[in-house]
Amino acid sequence: MAKTASDSVSLTRQAYALTDDLMTPNAAVYWVDLLLSAALMWGGFLLAATTSNLAVGLVAGLVSVLALFRALSFIHELTHIRDDEAPGFRVGWNVLVGVPLMTPSLMYEGVHNVHHVKDRFGTALDPEYMPLSRFTPLSLAGFLFVALLAPIGVLIRSAIIIPLSFLVPPLRRVLKQRLSALIINPDFVREDMAKMRPAWLVQDIACWLWSWGLIAATIAGALPIRFVLTGLAIFSLATFVNQARTLVAHHWDNDGGKMSLDEQFLDSVNVPPPNLASELWAPVGLRYHALHHLLPKLPYHNLGKAHARLAQALAPDSLYHRASQKGLFEALTALFRRVAQKPAAVSQGPRAAE
Repeated sequence: MAKTASDSVSLTRQAYALTDDLMTPNAAVYWVDLLLSAALMWGGFLLAATTSNLAVGLVAGLVSVLALFRALSFIHELTHIRDDEAPGFRVGWNVLVGVPLMTPSLMYEGVHNVHHVKDRFGTALDPEYMPLSRFTPLSLAGFLFVALLAPIGVLIRSAIIIPLSFLVPPLRRVLKQRLSALIINPDFVREDMAKMRPAWLVQDIACWLWSWGLIAATIAGALPIRFVLTGLAIFSLATFVNQARTLVAHHWDNDGGKMSLDEQFLDSVNVPPPNLASELWAPVGLRYHALHHLLPKLPYHNLGKAHARLAQALAPDSLYHRASQKGLFEALTALFRRVAQKPAAVSQGPRAAE
């Protein structure tokens, strides 16, 4: 029997009732996790960029990739917590991670929240959704591998576009509306940048000055080329892992129309225990993506507890149990298989749904 909208509302109410005591973020957990992740990210990078031992360098580089991915993933949490729930965390994250990686929090604040608006999810107005299951296998692979170029993209934005935008008003408008958001949907236009928040302006200027400092230090020889290439490789691989994780965060089957609550939930994916590897490729709670869409305010460090409660308390035929996948490779294989099996008239690439 098909689930109705009332079933979704019931599931949401049940979920809130079972997890009401888990909704408060623990600032200490946020800070300790971020500081350890940042230390491993920078420490692994320095070791990989200086060691003469290939094996040590590869291991250090891998640690840095995973730690960078984890540290960068806190940008997602910043869109869901208030400043008073983790005092100083937003500034601290931008100093340790956002500005050095030229991916400041302004690029997700005010953007990701739109993805959670029930009347926008899965539509052309959703910044984080495209009907990827309608792509061709080749275009889907292109979507995956283009993430390797992300470090070059943020460097161009910071070193060239930001300073030029202060001199060319039309470019400033393009920067605000089109080039200041971490998105999947290339047609998304930001609606909240008419007046730049002072903190966002500071972040952009900091990225500009940081990028120029890196370029100047490299040209002057103060920053060895090996450091630059190692940093680019680590950053590229981390964004590639994130892109793979993105591909399995949803089923991407919607064609742009509005979705019911149960359709939105079932289009999202959990990869819960016993899969332990998902903590590495979907860190900071991203392994519980369907649960996050069900309870967006639930802090990442309580998602595991909440999932365990729901999995135990809800009936086996509950909608909740249908949102889980076994692992990354299984989910990726299933997506590519579904894409390959679609008729050519349906699976046409990024513009198929237009």
